[in-house]
Amino acid sequence: MQLKMTNFNPLSKILDDNRLAGSNYVDWKRNLIIVLTAEKLNHVLTTDPPALPEADATDEHREAVRKWHEADDVAKCYILASMTNVLQKQHEVVPTTKDMMVNLKEMF
Repeated sequence: MQLKMTNFNPLSKILDDNRLAGSNYVDWKRNLIIVLTAEKLNHVLTTDPPALPEADATDEHREAVRKWHEADDVAKCYILASMTNVLQKQHEVVPTTKDMMVNLKEMF
């Protein structure tokens, strides 16, 4: 039984209806960007993770790092949930959303 992503977010129906299978990479990516932009998560597609806070880091810096990693985790979930099981297996251990997207671009 496959859980529909629309239970997670109504916008994700776009990705549910356009699941990445390979040949549809360009369309899938366009739809992914729409969803991540609406969710204010698209920055993780192009930015590297911030450096982990030093012991003397400010609370603001710690919070910024936490928020970036949280956004990256949610974006990775959207991506993984919107692809075939074979692609999920290949990408479930990729460290960041940006790395995942670079790998997918190279594949397709």
